[in-house]
Amino acid sequence: MRASHVVRIGDELSAHAPRGFVILKVLKLADKRLGPPLARELYEDHSPPPPPREERFPVRDRGAGRPTKQERRRMDRVRAR
Repeated sequence: MRASHVVRIGDELSAHAPRGFVILKVLKLADKRLGPPLARELYEDHSPPPPPREERFPVRDRGAGRPTKQERRRMDRVRAR
C-alpha cells in the first residue's frame, strides 16, 4: 500500500522499522491524534519477533578504544546484511 492511499478498517500494512519488519492490521480509525495507550487499540500487531540482539550488531569489548579502520569496515559489512 502506498502512502497516498486511504487506510480502511481491515487493511494490513507492512513496513521496515528499526526493530525489524512490521505487519499491522487496522481495527479502528480515529478522528484525531491519540496518545500511545489509546493508539494501540486501533491496530493489531502481526509482526514476527525481532532477531536476538547479538545477531543484529557486533559487540566490542568495553574499553577497547576506538575501532581501527579495518574493524570499522568489518562492522559496516556486517550491518549491511
